[in-house]
Amino acid sequence: MSLTDDARTLQDDLVRLRRQLHAEPEVGLHLPRTQDRVLQALDGLPLEVTTGSALSSVTAVLRGGRPGPTVLLRGDMDALPVGEKVNVDYASRVPDRMHACGHDLHTSMLAGAAHLLAARREQLAGDVVFMFQPGEEGYDGAGHMLVEGVLEASGSRPVAAYGLHVSASGAPGGVFVTRKGPLMAASDVVTVTVLGRGGHGSAPYATLDPIPPACEMVTALQTFAARSFPSFDPVVITAGAFHAGTAANVIPDDARFDLSVRSFSQENREKVRDGIIRVCRGIAAAHGMDVDVDYHEQYPVTVNDDTEAEFVADVVAETYGPERFAWQPQPATASEDFSRVLDEIPGAFVFLGACPADRDPTKAAYNHSPHAEFDDSVLADGAALYSELAVRRLTTSVRDEPHARAR
Repeated sequence: MSLTDDARTLQDDLVRLRRQLHAEPEVGLHLPRTQDRVLQALDGLPLEVTTGSALSSVTAVLRGGRPGPTVLLRGDMDALPVGEKVNVDYASRVPDRMHACGHDLHTSMLAGAAHLLAARREQLAGDVVFMFQPGEEGYDGAGHMLVEGVLEASGSRPVAAYGLHVSASGAPGGVFVTRKGPLMAASDVVTVTVLGRGGHGSAPYATLDPIPPACEMVTALQTFAARSFPSFDPVVITAGAFHAGTAANVIPDDARFDLSVRSFSQENREKVRDGIIRVCRGIAAAHGMDVDVDYHEQYPVTVNDDTEAEFVADVVAETYGPERFAWQPQPATASEDFSRVLDEIPGAFVFLGACPADRDPTKAAYNHSPHAEFDDSVLADGAALYSELAVRRLTTSVRDEPHARAR
């Protein structure tokens, strides 16, 4: 039987695991229930399993029956602080927690791939590292796992790394999508605090009111982003939170807002950082106030290796047919900490359309929405693609060993 045929026999088990994870979502780096579910799913397989010390990660190494290089497969496991509004019998049982980005599907697919590849262990020409990662949603779980040695787990650094991510909308169900080069944006977080001097709302002239300059900064930064960067290498600045004051007749001492900043090149990442600091300081000075700008670089640009992206396209076309693959024309402005891995190892990150069949993918709720829904029917295909990529990449590396060493 082929990998895709074997994957279909696992479909019911994958659905069961995915729905268990969905009902008990956990946020951040510490996911004890999720980790336990993964360990149970891997129990009995011929894997070398280790767990993280700084986070609830699971790293599993499958040793192939023949010598060869290492390939890494990654699935993230964490949920979001979102209250679910989807009416399904496996909906989240945890208030204000939801697998709104589909990581429960990624975890289940990767567990399925472990079963598929373990059944073919003797034929594998090399080793496979399964990277079950917490903390993708803003906690830099991939960075933590790199520090704890996931890239050295098999004893040799991987020659290639692959990750999958489902999409609740945008792409039709079952279609795999990726692109060469930059795939997703770098992500930075900025907290700006305007330092004024509070007082009575009836006498603003006797205070240094921080709210007007803070508002001015938010609008000025939109102009800065629109007028300082080319359309084909853009930046995005979003003010997602604004905090100031306690009552209508009280001028506060300070005002604070939080920014999400996205960029697609290191040059613009540095330019937008310097520009945000300059704009905020200039406006604060014009109002006779001080400002504190805390700029935190989060995830780098997710960059696919050109050769590996072509490899993914070929594998999808050969496995499922060319109609199941599409090139993404432009990078996405969302971000991913799998970028940490791709900064170290050539590889590719791939999207998989998981929009339910009865929905229009152009109108369905997107990832991170409390209304986001994902179709379980893609689970077997995701597990099979993980497995096909590993098997074929190991075979290619052994056949073309000088090329593998050069990479």
